[in-house]
This record gives sequence, structure tokens and C-alpha cells, in this order.
Amino acid sequence: MSSQSSGLRHWRQRFSALFQDHEIFIRTHGHVRFLRISAVWQKRVALIAGSVLLVWAGITLAVFVNQLLTSGERAEVAAKQAAAAAAEARIAHYRDRVGEIAADLDERQAQLEEWQKDYFGKEALPAAAPSDANAEAGAKPAAKPLETSAIDPRLPPEAQTLARLEARQEAFSARLLAAVTARAAKAETAVAQLGLDPSSLVRNAATGRGGPFIPFRGRKGQAGALGKSFAALEGALFRMEVLERTLVAIPSGQPAHVLMLSSSYGYRSDPFTGAGAMHAGLDFPGPLGTPILAAAPGRVVFVGQKSGYGNVVEVDHGQGILTRYAHLSGFTTQVGTQVTAGQQIAKMGSTGRSTGSHLHFEVRLNGVAVNPRRFLEAKADVLEVKDDARQRVGALAANRGAR
Repeated sequence: MSSQSSGLRHWRQRFSALFQDHEIFIRTHGHVRFLRISAVWQKRVALIAGSVLLVWAGITLAVFVNQLLTSGERAEVAAKQAAAAAAEARIAHYRDRVGEIAADLDERQAQLEEWQKDYFGKEALPAAAPSDANAEAGAKPAAKPLETSAIDPRLPPEAQTLARLEARQEAFSARLLAAVTARAAKAETAVAQLGLDPSSLVRNAATGRGGPFIPFRGRKGQAGALGKSFAALEGALFRMEVLERTLVAIPSGQPAHVLMLSSSYGYRSDPFTGAGAMHAGLDFPGPLGTPILAAAPGRVVFVGQKSGYGNVVEVDHGQGILTRYAHLSGFTTQVGTQVTAGQQIAKMGSTGRSTGSHLHFEVRLNGVAVNPRRFLEAKADVLEVKDDARQRVGALAANRGAR
């Protein structure tokens, strides 16, 4: 206890030693003044200065501590504001995406309805086949978010309504594709039986396309924006239309009502020289003036004379198919006329390099003469498919003309 007292007394003595009485003499203009600064007054001034310094330090410390305590709150508020801004941006993006997807789905729906109306009219499409798993279970599949080609999986659950709509469209597209594929297969079989190559016909038809590039209005401006299933459907429709139009263009009608041929297609002895020669068509003998009939619907592209053929009429049936009628005695049509199968276009004669009244009938495919006999002698099942195709192509032309 005595040691503590002595220690305190020591520090008080040292503190008191800092403050001593001071006397200051000030001389001004010959006058001397005496200024005394006592130790007590010095201690009071030091105490006041120390108190002020202590208060300033306390205030500074309090401000620092307050900044430390509120910095976390400010950071939290800033984070909440950033999250709110990000949420607003996402909501705006979702609205834009949903609106864009809805517009694309409307575009897809319009295209589906147009294809169905153009190619099938009121004809019922085949029902969609149920999946094996559902057929075996005999129950509805468990509900789960749909994943389709147009719906962004990051969109909110409300967008699932659009996903269900797209799923229905894709199911309808699959049914339409099945119907188109079946029709194309029938036309392909009939074309092949007539001796033509279906793949070559489709390939040649695909080369004759063009026009300025106008990007599709839908997502990302891609030409395939309607989806892979729609792209497959478009390709199948193109193939079916080429094959059916080819069937319609094939000249299977008799070009003249006569009962016999005087010369077939291929090798023969030339009627004037007797030398071996190539005969590019069929010769139908008959009385002078016998009506000459268009073997298939088409447009008259030539009426006049050709060397060796005499008077000639040529009819373009589309798909690269052209028929030539030669040695005519007269014409009953003119260039540019649209003719139907069986319509009279000329009269039989013996003009040009001819030994008597007859019709020389040629069929040319992409400018090359082919044997007309395989078309004129087509089997009943092929003619049935052709008749069906003629009705469909006619309906398609009517629907497009109405628009």
C-alpha cells in the first residue's frame, strides 16, 4: 500500500514540477510591468486543453466507430438496390422474350394452317401415334416443364403456356409430315414405274430457285426460325409437290384417236433411204385432218415449221416435260394458249419429211427425247395416282389464286 502511495506521490511531484510559478517583466516605452503566471493557472489551462483534446478524440473515435457500424448496412442497401434493378431488367427481358415467342408461334400457326389448306383442304390428317411408354402404361404422363425448340428454359413458369402451345403445333406438324410423306411415296412409286428417276427430278427442280435474301422476321432472323420439324416439313412438301406436278405433266393421254402405230421409238430403217436411223418418237397413222390432242395439260410454246418435221406444235407441261406434235396439216391453237389434256391443238397431215398422213409424237424431258410409250401405256394404278395428283394440284392452284 505504501509502495502505491509513494508511486502516486512520485508522479504528482513530476507533474507539479512541470508547472512552476513564472514572473515575466515587460518593458514598454521606459515603463516596466510585472506579469506573474502561477503554477495553478498553468495547470488549469493544461487541464482545459487536455479536456478539449480528449473530447475531440472521443468525437473522432465515435464517428469512426459509427462509420464502421453503418458501412455494412449501406452495403446491404446497395446490394438490395442492385438486385432490384437486375430483377426489373430480367422482367423486362422476359416480357420481350415472351412477346417475341408468342409472335413466332402465331407465325408458325399461320404457316401450318396455310400448308394444310393448300395441300389437304378439308382432308383429315392421320392421328398421331401414341408413344410406346404411354401405350403400355395406359396412363397420362407425369406433368413436368415442357422443353421445346422455341421456349427458353430460363423463362418463368408462366411461359409454359406458350410451351404447351408449341408442343401442340409440333405434334400437328408431325401429323402433317406423315401425311405428306405418304403422298410423296405414292407419287414417287408412280413416277418410278413410268421410268423416271424421282430423286433426279427433285434435285433438278431444286436448282431452279432464287431471289433476294429477306431474313425471316422471327427469332434471330434465321431462315430456320420456325424449327427443325418445320424445316423437314417444308422439304417434304417441296418433294411431294415436284413429284405430283411431274405426274400431272406426264403425257399419258392419247394424242390422236387411232388404233395402231406405224413406227416405234428407237432404232428403225429410214423410210426414205433404208439406212439405220434413230426415231425419237411414235408415229400414229390416220386420215388427213384427224384431230390432234394435247396429251397432258400445259402451255403452247411453239406453233410453226421445223426442218424435217413440217408443221409442228410444242406444248410445255412443266417439270422439264415437253411434247412435240409434227407433220401437221393445220393448227387449232396459238403460242401462249393454256391447254387441257385431250384438247385439240392441230390436225393430222403429211408435211415435212413424211411418206403419208400421220402424227409424229415426241416426249422430251429436259430437252432429251424419251420413249413416249411408257407414258401412254401406264398401268391403271399409276393413272389412279396421277388422277389424284391432278385434283390436288388443281386445288392447290385454285387456293393460291384465291389469295
